[in-house]
Amino acid sequence: MFIGVAGLAAGLVVGGVVLVGALGIALQRTAETEARESAKGVARLVNEKEVPEPLPVVGDVRVQVVDVDGRVLAASIGADRLVAILYRDELPKARAGKALLIPGERLGIEGPVRVVGEPAGEGGTQTVLVARSMADLTRSVRLLRITLMVAFPLLLVALAAVAWRVVGLTLRPVEALRRGAEEITGGARPGQLPVPDSQDEIHRLAVTLNGMLDRLEAARVRQRAFVADAAHELRSPLTNMRTELEVAQRLGDRTDWADVGDDLLADIQRLSRLVDDLLLLARSDDGGARAARAAVPVELGDLVATVAERYPAVEVPRPECPLWTMGEPDALARVVANLLDNAVRHTSTRVVVGVSADGPYQLVTVTDDGPGIPVADRERVFDRFTRLDDARARDAGGSGLGLAIVRELTRRHGGTVVLEGAAPGVRAELRLPAIPTPD
Repeated sequence: MFIGVAGLAAGLVVGGVVLVGALGIALQRTAETEARESAKGVARLVNEKEVPEPLPVVGDVRVQVVDVDGRVLAASIGADRLVAILYRDELPKARAGKALLIPGERLGIEGPVRVVGEPAGEGGTQTVLVARSMADLTRSVRLLRITLMVAFPLLLVALAAVAWRVVGLTLRPVEALRRGAEEITGGARPGQLPVPDSQDEIHRLAVTLNGMLDRLEAARVRQRAFVADAAHELRSPLTNMRTELEVAQRLGDRTDWADVGDDLLADIQRLSRLVDDLLLLARSDDGGARAARAAVPVELGDLVATVAERYPAVEVPRPECPLWTMGEPDALARVVANLLDNAVRHTSTRVVVGVSADGPYQLVTVTDDGPGIPVADRERVFDRFTRLDDARARDAGGSGLGLAIVRELTRRHGGTVVLEGAAPGVRAELRLPAIPTPD
């Protein structure tokens, strides 16, 4: 604020100096122009030998006609008829067209006097001298200078007051945002900044910041829920392993260590899968929606058939022609495997897989004849650690991350995955961008 006022003051001072200087120069040029016009008019009279007595003048002007020796041949009212306006050494300068500034005391008038000369007569033997008093012009410049010296401080104070008021009104919402941010940081109130009523940039900034805070809060809640769910899921196999080891230790020599080893290996495999799933989702959160790494053309018919070989009860009709997409083969295989795992876990008799073209996409469908999923829950099952039947899913080895991984990997490949109803059961529809057949 103080820097702005200081800059304004400096600007006003510079502007005032320039104004006064420009006005003084303009008035001097105007006076000189008027004097030269008068000199040329008298010179024409001299050339025509029609010199009146006294010489005609307008305003506060003195006019003389002198010869080369400086003798006065004719003069206007108020001009000396014996002594020339200019000294003898000054006459050549005036005849050469230079305007001279002499003191007014030489002519008995107040203030400086501007004198111009104009050659006249036969052979230019005479000179018309016109003296124009600059007193009124000097008074005008002085009056302007005094006016500016009085008006500029008052104007500066007024502008400073207005600027202080305007800046204060402008920064008041910013200060409110700062206080709100400080309170939020200190935990004094919920995470929302005050939104000013004005529909300006600060209003839009507050709305944007509140949106950012909402997203940060939602991310924090998701992170806490994710950590809590992950801890719960990791605790389950660890508890099983600890229980099995404690029971085996109590049984002593009666322990069947082969069975214990098989049980521990199953829990370790489940724990390893869970950790891998958690790492995959954590990396996807860190990397955002980046494209799949090492993307290459993938033929979906072969990929789906290769993955389905692990599931004896899965039917895989081969497509009529190769269906290509661009992606990471391991990630796409993980997507298909997770869909098949979910379908096999809940089917009653069989699972059918289909691969076909669907406009600009390649469509992979996985259909089971299980109990199905209610319409209201078909989107929720893609959330992390979501299980519609927690007890049954945990017993079957599910962690609630399979479909979340499917959606994340599919989104990373530019595709979509949805669950649709089947009679009976559920049909998962996976769509991936189609590409032309590679050369």
